[in-house]
Amino acid sequence: MAVIDQVVTDNYALYNGDSAEVLGSMPEGSIDFSIYSPPFAQPGGGALYHYSSSPRDLSNARTFPEFMRHYGFIVENLHRMTKAGRMTAVHVADVPTGNTGCDHLFDLSGEIIRLHEEIGFKYAARYCIWKEPLAVRNRTLAKNLAHKTIVVDSTECSNAGADFLLLFRKKGDNAVPVAHPNGLTSYAGEREIPAELAPFKGWEGKQTENRFSHWIWRQYASCFWDDIRLDRVLPYREARDAEDEKHVHPLQIDVIERAVTLWTNPGEVVATPFMGVGSEVYGSVLNGRRALGCELKSSYFRQAVKNLAAINADTSQGADKQPALFST
Repeated sequence: MAVIDQVVTDNYALYNGDSAEVLGSMPEGSIDFSIYSPPFAQPGGGALYHYSSSPRDLSNARTFPEFMRHYGFIVENLHRMTKAGRMTAVHVADVPTGNTGCDHLFDLSGEIIRLHEEIGFKYAARYCIWKEPLAVRNRTLAKNLAHKTIVVDSTECSNAGADFLLLFRKKGDNAVPVAHPNGLTSYAGEREIPAELAPFKGWEGKQTENRFSHWIWRQYASCFWDDIRLDRVLPYREARDAEDEKHVHPLQIDVIERAVTLWTNPGEVVATPFMGVGSEVYGSVLNGRRALGCELKSSYFRQAVKNLAAINADTSQGADKQPALFST
């Protein structure tokens, strides 16, 4: 399958095509970080969420082992492309087997951890991203989140399960430290930084005295991210295809900003194999990184192109002009 379309600029490269083939053509050791949400699959096969009708869509795998086998091709390519000592982050959730309230959860995150370790990554951390229960109930109509279920039989109730950001590190020594010589200088989240810490922003003295950065680090170092702005996402409604689209839920920009700030330097390359409407590319470029994204579905790709074009180069945070990214 050839690339259907592509947009390559100094700061980002977008490809409309099968990521297994696009990534396979990329150079070894060419990326510094990757972050993405894989298409969810059910343990019995088929899509929990229906992203597209394409047989190349991983979520349309006939069985779960088939899904994991094909997803493994993506992880192998990301491992090959990632520099030694650097990271990859996977946004995922436990998968319900149904919607009756009595169905169990499938440990998709556990399967993904085992796959990455088999391929050569080391499991480094799990961040839990809080979701508001009523909003989840209204969006999914899940019986186990209905107050009526509490009234009738609360043994059929459960919680609004967190999303997870699973972090993995490639074996080897990191040749270029990800340094923050003046600490962390901006915060991605709903919580407000205490006003009395403002004088410490960009502190150039002893970093043990940098109260501004210390406050941000305490939020980021928590395993429970409870103030991610769930509605801070890119425009996506125009990317829906009425004939085959049942689900689209872009990754929140706050999550992406935290990740690229913690695990990359300005100017480094961030990759995403399931680009969707361009969230990971957008969040990376907005924060002075370069990025490449692959997307199988043409309507998503077109929306990603629009979303990336909306970034004003004058407002990006310090991205210097870089050589053009990979072109196929």
